[in-house]
Amino acid sequence: MTDTGTGYGRPAPTFMRELTLVGPGTPMGELLRRYWHPVGLAGDANDTPRALRVLGEDLSTSRGRAAVRRRVGIARRNARPQPAFRVRGLVEHAARLARLPKRDRDLLAAAILDRLALTPWAEVPLRAAPDTICRRARLAAAAVHQPGLLLIDGLLDDLAARDAVALADGIRDLGRDTAIIATGRNVLYLALACDEILTLSDGILMSG
Repeated sequence: MTDTGTGYGRPAPTFMRELTLVGPGTPMGELLRRYWHPVGLAGDANDTPRALRVLGEDLSTSRGRAAVRRRVGIARRNARPQPAFRVRGLVEHAARLARLPKRDRDLLAAAILDRLALTPWAEVPLRAAPDTICRRARLAAAAVHQPGLLLIDGLLDDLAARDAVALADGIRDLGRDTAIIATGRNVLYLALACDEILTLSDGILMSG
């Protein structure tokens, strides 16, 4: 006798692996990784590790954090100072943090220093370098591993016009190879570096 009238007699449920599995290397997982997803609060971005699992990956583990560092570069105006580093040393240190193979570090560091016109400053200690050179060095350190996304926070603020234009040109040049999101107070200089400008006024985000 076949039981077809209750749940016990129904066939085992199935699912479409192509649509439901989102781990690394799966079709849907790779599709979803092409888009941005809100996965946390800004207040949680501190030195205290938090459990975070996104699309089948544990980003709170050392391996997960390393994976994020490889995909994203962050250049902040108010980053923690590294006075002991020379300009080249800061960029090479960032390459090590991104887990770049040793054979690639020197080549990529030299390439980004040259691209951002930092080669003449490569052996200058950061504590002795002008502010505009320190900002450019932070940008080089954020971009040395060729990330898919480059986040730039305040690098163009409070600079002399000539220095701001030169830095904006460098940011726009990097934008040929990677997606860039830049924030700051000076809309004029951001417009030189970015294709689209969004302004926040009284809590309202506006385009243009």
